[in-house]
This record gives sequence, C-alpha cells and structure tokens, in this order.
Amino acid sequence: MKYSVLLALAFICLSILHLMAIYPAQADSTPAAASEQKVSAEVQEAIGAAAPGEMVRVIVTMRDQARLDQVGRLDRAQRLQRVIELLQARAEVTQQPLRAWLERGRREGVVGEVVPYWIFNGLAVEANAAVIAQLARRPDIIHITPDASIEAPAPMAVDYNAEANLSIVNAPALWELGYRGQGIVVASMDTGVYLNHPDLYARWRGGSNSWFDPYNQHPNTPVDMNGHGTQTMGVMVGGDAGGTAIGVAPDARWIAVKIFDDRGRASVSGIHSGYQWLLDPDGDPSTPDAPHVVNNSWGFSSTYCNLEFEYDLQALRAAGILPVFSAGNTGPYSGTSTSPANNPAALAVGAVDDAGNIYYFSARGPSSCGEPATIFPELVAPGVGIRTSNRYGSYNDATGTSLAAPHVSGALALLLCAYPDLAAAEQEQALLNGAVDLGAVGPDNTFGYGRLDILASYQPLSSGLPTETPMPPTETPVPSATPTATWTPAATATATPEPATPTATFTATPEPVTPTATFSPTPDLPTATPTFTPTPESPTPTPTLAPTATWTPLPTATATLAPTATPGSGANLALGRPVTVSSYQDDAHHGSKAVDGQADTYWQSKRATWRNPLPSEWITVDLGSQMAVGQVVLAWDTYYATHYTVQVSNDGSNWTTVFNTTTGNGGTDTISFAPATARYVRMDSTGWSNFLLRNWLKEIEVYE
Repeated sequence: MKYSVLLALAFICLSILHLMAIYPAQADSTPAAASEQKVSAEVQEAIGAAAPGEMVRVIVTMRDQARLDQVGRLDRAQRLQRVIELLQARAEVTQQPLRAWLERGRREGVVGEVVPYWIFNGLAVEANAAVIAQLARRPDIIHITPDASIEAPAPMAVDYNAEANLSIVNAPALWELGYRGQGIVVASMDTGVYLNHPDLYARWRGGSNSWFDPYNQHPNTPVDMNGHGTQTMGVMVGGDAGGTAIGVAPDARWIAVKIFDDRGRASVSGIHSGYQWLLDPDGDPSTPDAPHVVNNSWGFSSTYCNLEFEYDLQALRAAGILPVFSAGNTGPYSGTSTSPANNPAALAVGAVDDAGNIYYFSARGPSSCGEPATIFPELVAPGVGIRTSNRYGSYNDATGTSLAAPHVSGALALLLCAYPDLAAAEQEQALLNGAVDLGAVGPDNTFGYGRLDILASYQPLSSGLPTETPMPPTETPVPSATPTATWTPAATATATPEPATPTATFTATPEPVTPTATFSPTPDLPTATPTFTPTPESPTPTPTLAPTATWTPLPTATATLAPTATPGSGANLALGRPVTVSSYQDDAHHGSKAVDGQADTYWQSKRATWRNPLPSEWITVDLGSQMAVGQVVLAWDTYYATHYTVQVSNDGSNWTTVFNTTTGNGGTDTISFAPATARYVRMDSTGWSNFLLRNWLKEIEVYE
C-alpha cells in the first residue's frame, strides 16, 4: 500500500504541472503539501491503482458552509423554508466558479459526471488524477474523500416472540391520550420498503414526493429487494393487520429513500442525495413536505470517527428534524461506536431486551468523534425479539440496534403529533428527560441516558414546563484533511444458510478505481459498514469537579427529614440574603428566588446538557456575619435533589458537612443539627429525581 500511495502522490505532483498548462491557476494558492493533505488516503490509493487518464469518483466539500444558526425561532414550515434557502444560497454563490471550471474540464474530456449538492455544500465529481490534484490546490475546497460504496445490512431474523416492546416504551399510553402519529411523516433511509405489506400500504404518503431512489432503478414505486427497510418501517408505523400491534406510531405516514441499490450497495453520493431530497422532496422550498422524523438504521463498520455526513445532519437539525441512528452492532467492548451514529449531530440508540439487559452486540461508548464528556449511545430501546413486517407481506421477529432506533423514531412521531413545532434540541431533551435510567446511576456508555419512555418524555411537555431553547450548532469537528485510515478492498457478500441467529461470510473483491467499503457484519445483525474513516483524536474524558473546600463532618450532627415539620423558632436568617448558585435556567429562576419568601417562585438550576453536564449543583447563602445556625429547611418544587449535603462555613472556603443524604424524596426537608457558628450555608447536590432538570427549590430557610 505504501508503494501505491507514493506512486499516487508522485503522479499528483506531475499532474498539477500538466493541468496548470491547460487551465489558469487563478484560484490555486494552496501550497502543494497542504493540497496533498486535503486528498484522503483512500482517494490517493485509488488514483495509484487507476490506469493513466482513468477517472475516479470523489466527494469534494467546500470550505464555506451555510451558517444555520441564523435560522431563528420559527414554526416548522417557516423553519424548513429558511434552512433550505440558506443552504441553497450558500451553495449557489460558492460553487459557481468551481462548477464553471469543472465544465471546462468536462468539455476537454478530463472530467466526467458532476453532481452539485446544497445540503452539505459540495459536489460528487468524476475526474482523472490531474483534475483531482488541481482541485486539492484550490483554497475554497476543504477536503476530497472517496465516493465509496456501503454494503446493505442483511434482513434480521431470530427465534423470539415479543410484542411487549410497545408497552415497555409506553406507546399505548400516548395512544390513549389521542396521539397515534396522525399528521406526522416519518422517513426511512434504508433498503426501501415493501409497499404492498398490509400493515404499510395504506400508510404510505403517496404522490411524487414520497419515494426517492438515487440510482433511478425504481424511480416511481417503493420496493425493498433486501427486507431490512421493511422491518424497520414496521416498528415505526406498522398497524395490527397481523392480529397484534407492531408499530409505535400507527397513524403516521411514511416516505422513504432507497439508499442501497439492487446490488445491496449505497454510495456516499447517493446518501448525500437522499438527505438533500428529504429536506425538499418536491423541489419547492415553500411547501413543507419534508418528513418530521428520519430514521437511519445503517452505519459504517469502523469504530473510528467519520464525519462525511455531519453537515447533512446539521442541516436536518436546523430544519427541526432530529437524525436518529442505530448505534451499531459492534459491541460488546467499550469504544466501539460507529459513524454516523457517533457524529455530534446524530442521536444514537442502542438495544436492550424486554428485561432491560443490554443486547450483547450493542455498540458501547465513548464516542470516537472527540466530543467533550461524550455519552454513547444517547438512549437504548427494545431491540431483541421484535415482531415486525417483512418483505413477503408477513411478519418475523428480529434483533439488533436496527430495531431499537425505529422505536425512538416512532416515539418522536407521537411527541410531534402533540407538539409539532418542537425544535430538534427540544425533541432530544424530551427524550433524554424521560429516559428510564439503567445500569450505573446516571448516564453511561452502555445504556446512555437510559431506556426510552415516551410517556415520561411527554409529561413535562404537557405540563407546560419550559423546554430548552435550541442552541446554534456547536463547533463541529471538521472532517480531517489528513486521514490516515487504511483503505480495504470491497467485500462482496456470499450467502450462507441462515441459522436462528443469522451470520454471513464475505470474500474480498477488489475494485480499485471506485473505492468501496468493507462490510463487517456482527453475529446477530449485519449493518452497512465502510472503513474510509480518518483516525480520530483521543476521546476527551468526562471532566470531574475538583472540590474547592475541605469538608469535615461534625460528629455530633443529627438530622431529621419530615415533609411537614415546623421550622425552628425565630427569624429566617436566609430571607432576602445574597446567594450564589452553580447555575440557573433564566432570570425568572435565579437563585435569589429561593430566598424571597414567596411560595410560587423557585430557583431552577440550568437544565443539564447531555454533552457536558455539571457533576453537582449547589446554592450558597451569605448570612452577612457569623451567627449560630442549627436548622435548615428546604422546600422543593416538582424536581428535587435525592443526593445532597448541607454544609456551613465561616469564610466561604473551608466547609463543614452537617448533613448528608442519598434518599431525598422532595416535599419539605427540615434538617436539624448541633448548632454551629457560620456565615455561609450551602446545599450541594449530586443526584436528582430528574438528571436533566435537577433542582427546583422554592425556598432555603436557615434558623438558629
């Protein structure tokens, strides 16, 4: 491989000199070394293996991407139109010089097909090595990666028997409230859908804007030559034609993109085309015909970080569409996250059985995409023995994370049925808020934030609780210009008899000119998996909060918890005093609200973000001078601390713990202890009834 890469680099350098004689180099200001770094190792190897003048298909990504944080707070239709217009405008302006240049090359016979994209501001280009070398020298291009292909996942089949999955995630509870997905459209990026299945036929949206085959093999009518897509769609919207309900959102409608061709392969450019079509199926930005939900039960096999589709996913989020991905079946070891599920803009879903045990092959975190304090997957959902539709018009039971993700997509259809204008960040927060914690306390890299619970996600929304304001896109790791991944020749599936737990064997079939990806199935559920990923940075460990004070427990301290206990005699020493807090949600819920003596106001700690939650939340009251303190009263609102300490200090630096509990249960906590002299009193919490909403404290009162 090293020899072929060196040959490719030498050929690129010679080609630059040749091409500069053909085309003016008015934009070619990138140094040669930097231009080589823009070209991925896979593309370099493909060029080295190509015959002289032979063309290679690549993906060219522009440096200038649309600023989607300019969208603002709009309703769904307005938001969709604004996002599409921003994306298209940026692509039109920035691609115009490059497209004109490529057109000249096409007339000269050194450039083949060129497909422009606005969803990520880039192009799929077929060109020879000389053109690719010149592209790499352009400062308006950030990187050049292969237009590789991905093997389709195999249909899933095991010998289990289950319908309990819908009850476990509380889907029937939403049905009883009248939310069955009506008015909501879900989309599948998969192998297609068998249209004539009795549980799916009447639920297709229909029309010319409800089916897309980027390879134009089946341009008009949904088909599924594989079966995988039909299975995932059944979990999302299937009905009860087979005698039992199989779908989470049975009254939703579906559309689909067949990202895998009839050979069972998906190209990178085809996937980009699919995402672009989903944002504007009828080609008219003023008509809001994009789906509300997009399910992705596919991924790359490598457990590194591949950000090829990150810009696409950011565009979906900006439009109010949360990209749901199966976590992958690359477990059981830690650090086995796959792309795009581990991309910053994706929501990854692992699989559990009905008892809440992790599916053995479900991928584990942390994410390899370099996010701080990463949790991977974000959620888990039932994915073992799931009864669903198959491509023969019947039913089978299937297992894998590919079945878990559609539960979350179906859950979003139910939540959006009730609240259709929720932004993507609000949808995500609702799902995480309602998750049932499994495994170790708090988020972890096996179960994420816990198992999906649709009713628990719905209840805070129905109570009119504030939802987190959508944040502008955070700075996202840019796909590396110097990938070091090793390119592996494509693998072609060889059929094997399907046992109860399906497996597959593969024999390599090199295709050097058009790079293709290796498909590495897991023992239970093969997933679509290429290996053209850059070597990631080491994951950033979750930060821990170093204590800034020495806590010395008082040996004589005693405490009692009584929800209706009477406060001690005398004045409330904390009333109206200055406070400091670890965080607060907004000005209406500042820490001062906990010392104002008003029963209808409260301090609300800032809603934790799943990317970087604080390890503790605290409130400190300054009493103004040293005085005897012997009782603290905490009056909680809806959400409360379960694990907390009460501490006192004379200088605000050295603290003494006078009370500690791990069994807080809300209401009013009256805490009595041996009198101590103190100026500062603090409540410091590390566990909560709701991990994300944390502390809602009406009052903290201090008595002698």
